[in-house]
Amino acid sequence: MSNGGGSKRQARVLKGFRDFLPEQMILRQRIVGIARDIFERHGFEPLDTPALEALEVLTGKAGENEQLMYHFEDAGGREVGLRYDLTVPLARVVAMHQNELVLPFKRYHIAPVWRADNPQRGRFREFWQCDADIAGSASPLADAEVIAIMAEVLEALGLPEFTIRISHRRLLESLGRAAGVPEAHASALYRSIDKLDKIGPEGVARELQATGVTDDQAHELLALVTMRGEPLALLGGLRGELEDIDGAATAIAELEQIFDVLPDFGVAADRYALDLSLARGLAYYTGTVFEATVTRPNVGSVGGAGRYDGLVGAFAGRDIPATGMSLGLERIIEVVREHGLMPLPASVAQIAVVLFPETTGAAARLASSLRESGLSVDLSLQPHRSVGEQLKLADRKGIPLAVILGANEVESGAAAVKDLRGGEQISVPLDGLAETLRERLAARDALPV
Repeated sequence: MSNGGGSKRQARVLKGFRDFLPEQMILRQRIVGIARDIFERHGFEPLDTPALEALEVLTGKAGENEQLMYHFEDAGGREVGLRYDLTVPLARVVAMHQNELVLPFKRYHIAPVWRADNPQRGRFREFWQCDADIAGSASPLADAEVIAIMAEVLEALGLPEFTIRISHRRLLESLGRAAGVPEAHASALYRSIDKLDKIGPEGVARELQATGVTDDQAHELLALVTMRGEPLALLGGLRGELEDIDGAATAIAELEQIFDVLPDFGVAADRYALDLSLARGLAYYTGTVFEATVTRPNVGSVGGAGRYDGLVGAFAGRDIPATGMSLGLERIIEVVREHGLMPLPASVAQIAVVLFPETTGAAARLASSLRESGLSVDLSLQPHRSVGEQLKLADRKGIPLAVILGANEVESGAAAVKDLRGGEQISVPLDGLAETLRERLAARDALPV
């Protein structure tokens, strides 16, 4: 196509954004498909929302992530923003459609979000999240189910070692009050404690002191939140220590119910832990919080979330409790790809059909027949190219088997089947072709790559 004689345009992608070529998309779609199947097995319904929201919908909800929002005035003079997560749009949907939805409403949403962040390894400005949330249930059983779903997805993807750390916002606040930190410092406490893994205990202590917390209070709090032990035993010990602090008993009881039922959901004991230092940075969390961390390879957090009982009510005008989890697709893909956890074909096509000018119609009919039998077939579009050239192109695409249909094959009622990796070629009757191809594909899949 002519560019009208003008200068050549530079082909480029904005910083923090990416193209996904077919080989990358095959992996992404396989991972998304696994997550989708697990969500639906738990009875979660699919949902999608617009990429653009009215700016007022997205503001005042998410603290630091909100500060990274892309926002602008559109052609109609409206203030709009690109969604920076999938949770705030869910809260809007539940509020708008509360008379149509059956509560508790279980939904999953797998889609891109945008943040004007500083791009680095595993962090982009456009990235995908896989969310599963429950709106309309205040029961700790709802928290336990989304934690169990997170574990189930990570197990299904073959991640070798991960831990889901679990805590409670009100319990952390209670520990702060037990250490003498005033209630007015709760938000600063969350922000600082959330950075413990990054800046260490002394860094957290300095941050807390900068907000007016004393040195003794900061170090007492750090001693409390870094306690470790078997979850139910540790919570039992805290019950006595925090009995005089409002809200602590409720938070402990909710966590006890979660830890008590997780084994019944099939979550192995080594896949979760009580971590009193876990805060999660978002402003809208109100109760249980959790975060999945991959420990081998050591890539850090791959997902998290928690309970956000006030967020839906901010739109609905009435309290609607909610909880959920979010997996970061980019980090998970990085782990799966780099460690070969999910071997995949280079092409979605399993079979290439090679043809000649005089067999074009017969080849098209054969390709249709093979597709109807459940095979993925790439019909050559170059009948005037030599058989060798067509085979070479199929091999470059990563297609494992080729079917060659010439005039002799049509006349004899057979086709030549060629293994494009090993080079072996056999003649197969057309009436048994689909079965033979499936057998050959199964045999190839059983071989080491």
